Amino acid sequence: MMRETGEAGLRRHIGEIVEGIKAKDPDRLRRLYSDDVVSFDIDPPLQHVGIDAKLKNWARVFVFFEDVRYEIRDLRLTVGESVAFGHCFGRLSGTTKDGTAVGGMWVRGTFGFRKIDGRWLITHDQVSVPLDIAGGKGMTDLEP
Repeated sequence: MMRETGEAGLRRHIGEIVEGIKAKDPDRLRRLYSDDVVSFDIDPPLQHVGIDAKLKNWARVFVFFEDVRYEIRDLRLTVGESVAFGHCFGRLSGTTKDGTAVGGMWVRGTFGFRKIDGRWLITHDQVSVPLDIAGGKGMTDLEP
């Protein structure tokens, strides 16, 4: 993987996540995260620690979908010398094994990056949906 600096490199990094998901390629995704990544993903439990735990979440997605797409929207990045963070909206969609189209819901995504050995790696990510406090349920029908 190329050693890149600045916002353009991080945007390409996020683009690699999108392409890795589309290709259902866990090895491609593995190269984008630190080994000790901490992920607050939408699936239980509250946190997933380590690259293997992160990839286990993607494995469930890859089994569920025959073909899968991931869309990033409104990505904003703040880049320092050795740390960076970003936030965006993301939407997972595709077609299930039985041919059912799943349009996907929009989620909020946050990425934390560290530059390790000259490469940006994701050391933390979080995916969330807004909560209807009165009803106690996630609001999955909102759009950016």
